[in-house]
Amino acid sequence: MNNNKHNGKHNGKHNGNNVDSPENLVKVRNIGIMAHIDAGKTTTTERILYYTGQTYKMGEVHDGTAVMDWMEQERERGITITSASTTCPWKDHQINIIDTPGHVDFTAEVERSLRVLDGAVAIFCAVGGVEPQSETVWRQAEGYGVPRIAYINKMDRVGADFFRVLEMMKDRLGAVPIPVQIPLGQGELFNGMIDLIRMKSVTFSEDSLGVKWEESEIPDDLVEEANKWHEKLLESVSDIDDSLMEKFLDGESIEPQEIINALRRATIDCSVTPVLCGSSFRYKGVQRLLDAIVNFLPSPLDVPAIKGINPRTEREETREPDSKGPLAALAFKIVTDPYMGRLTYIRIYSGSISTGDSIINTNNGKRERINRIVRMFANKREDLKTAGAGSIIAVIGLKKTRTGETICDPKRPIILERMSFPEPVISVSVEPYSQQEQSKLFDALTKIADEDPTFEVNQDSESGQTIISGMGELHLEVLIERVRREFSVNVRQGNPRVSYRETITAHAVGEGKFIRQTGGHGQYGHVKIEVEPGERLSGYRFENHIRGGAIPQEFIEPINKGIRGALENGPLASFPLTDIIVILVDGSYHEVDSSDIAFKIAGSMALQDALKRADPVLLEPIMKLEIILPDIYMGDITGDLNARRARILGIESRSNGQVISAEVPLATMFGYATQIRSLSQGRALFTMEFDRYEQIPPQYQSDTLEKIRGY
Repeated sequence: MNNNKHNGKHNGKHNGNNVDSPENLVKVRNIGIMAHIDAGKTTTTERILYYTGQTYKMGEVHDGTAVMDWMEQERERGITITSASTTCPWKDHQINIIDTPGHVDFTAEVERSLRVLDGAVAIFCAVGGVEPQSETVWRQAEGYGVPRIAYINKMDRVGADFFRVLEMMKDRLGAVPIPVQIPLGQGELFNGMIDLIRMKSVTFSEDSLGVKWEESEIPDDLVEEANKWHEKLLESVSDIDDSLMEKFLDGESIEPQEIINALRRATIDCSVTPVLCGSSFRYKGVQRLLDAIVNFLPSPLDVPAIKGINPRTEREETREPDSKGPLAALAFKIVTDPYMGRLTYIRIYSGSISTGDSIINTNNGKRERINRIVRMFANKREDLKTAGAGSIIAVIGLKKTRTGETICDPKRPIILERMSFPEPVISVSVEPYSQQEQSKLFDALTKIADEDPTFEVNQDSESGQTIISGMGELHLEVLIERVRREFSVNVRQGNPRVSYRETITAHAVGEGKFIRQTGGHGQYGHVKIEVEPGERLSGYRFENHIRGGAIPQEFIEPINKGIRGALENGPLASFPLTDIIVILVDGSYHEVDSSDIAFKIAGSMALQDALKRADPVLLEPIMKLEIILPDIYMGDITGDLNARRARILGIESRSNGQVISAEVPLATMFGYATQIRSLSQGRALFTMEFDRYEQIPPQYQSDTLEKIRGY
């Protein structure tokens, strides 16, 4: 047997200012690591940092020493809450990594990370396979056209099944997985992998923390299996590349580099997903994952040039990834750093920035100044004088730039596509223990809302209470804890409330007439409208059917604004109205007294009048729920779900138990984490995420309204 021993710790330093130059962009990888909660994202990232020389001791999630989970709460809870950013070198390449959360309450962190990444590593648990959040983040990545490779982790666990996860990727994700490795054993017998590209066996030394590995010939008892999968790999690459198809059909050998090149092209155009395996916790396979990131995922030069709208011409323009071009960058995350103040994370698509530069925010037209540029290593940082195209960095000095906004060269303005985020579905009231802390609480909540686009702060006009809204109980719990720890404000919180919506179910007509006579000019606006139910998820649609100049054109938009403002407070319980069509049909005006404000008020009055006859109903948020549980608790848990008005969509048997898929109203799910622990003696796991709004069944509406009004 011909053994080749390797040392897998790459202790290479890089010059950060040089790497961003155009000639080196081909060696940059901007990637995200995404997965379901507890699939091993953070552990994998910790191993990457160690093997690339960025850390000298491996952090562990279970003992609260993970570098990427730098927030105190992340270490206590053992989960990732914020998308941490870091940079590391590997084989003369620079890899910029964002480790994203797996919990559905923090979906905005994943969304904004995927918006600015060129590629992603999707990590799957070898036991659990494709789980709910895996599907969610996969779809998010598809929406942004992000190329992916897959890493099947936890191959050392009992019940690990590499080939079952491949089938789940096909069935659940519609993916085209192409294994470039198969495991050497599974569960406790897992010892490494067979490299199907080079047809070598790879084993890792746990004693060296995986730093040392051996490449050798494939064991005799696995040669047949390896040949079968190698043949499938050659078939796949020959389908991708016509020249390789000829070689394959003619029986000629295909070189490893030819296989890598073909897979790289197909990965970048999102037509295939190379699949690797390993056990990050047991130090097996992470270096090969780093090789795959370099080999298969795109550089900034490989992805399509960014497109945006020139605000002066309103035409689409393209910006190439060239540091010498005009600046075009997207702010994708805001962080309040206790030592450095307001940090704005940006992805530079074109051009470059230097300390002291003056730039413009094209979304709000404000000029900003770059005071300082830093490259982040989780919660540590390195100062840079300049950064160019392809960089993901943080800047200090942008006071008026928010998440999703574009900063660019004032002489060459462009607006890049903004990110969209889901609306909050759950609210709680918060108040400080003392009146003296009221302003501190307001400042803290304002800063958090600045950072998190799925977090909202409002004042209840009737009670005067401060109401905060977010994506789930855990989301709000974490944010309230941040207020206490980071901003030193002691707060009390009320019971959770559901963020309902309202809509109408009938056609109705409404009229609004606003007339005020004062000493000089008066105010006059008169509007007639019709309202109709819209399709679900259609939002609000305004139609102008005025004929014959009954209302001058300049007053149409003020009417629309008045109606839009009135939609914020529905007639049943003051929740926003949605899925409604408003048609402006008639009205009148006064040549002297009519004004924008008069027609805005008249439009609002007309809508309120129509809603009285439009049979309004309440809509409630419906959540997608998936529960993994041992068989013996099936009866208790399904019985509890039925009591919560859940619709059970399916029950599936897996190696680690039963999986229940269901839809359930959010209003019935408060405190469910405690209840399911009690029902299953802590052995059941569940995930829940927002799916849609749906009308509350008539038999529950009056009781729901009573509860809402009793808050």
